[in-house]
Amino acid sequence: MMELLVAFGTDDGENLNNDHVGMAKYFYVYRFSNGKEELVERRENVKLKGDESMKHGDPEKAKATSSVLENVDVLVGRKFGPNLPRLVRKFVCAVVRTDTITNAIECVHKSMDLLVEQKNKREDRKHIVLRPEKTIETNYKDRG
Repeated sequence: MMELLVAFGTDDGENLNNDHVGMAKYFYVYRFSNGKEELVERRENVKLKGDESMKHGDPEKAKATSSVLENVDVLVGRKFGPNLPRLVRKFVCAVVRTDTITNAIECVHKSMDLLVEQKNKREDRKHIVLRPEKTIETNYKDRG
């Protein structure tokens, strides 16, 4: 059975946060399996408080985000910062071109095969872009 734990970065539980996903106040973690999803957990992005001194792209920020997202397979957000290369080693990172968690959930359902394929890659993993209208692209531009 194909099962993925997917985290959505959000400040209010309804909309994806508008900043880099690592700056979200919360991560809503959903279990996706058999064409259904269920909210399993709301995790607070604990490391955010008092982190104002941290610059975007700080490796410590990536570490902090990763620690909150333990066991998660896929991280979904509207934007990723300079830490994307670090995060992509731990999670499938999906940039989604939509604004609500509900719409993003639809995007995940449509892309389960691709997400599972990326999850199983580990080494040469790329971030992916999920668009609401079924088209999916992988980031190939950095192939040397």
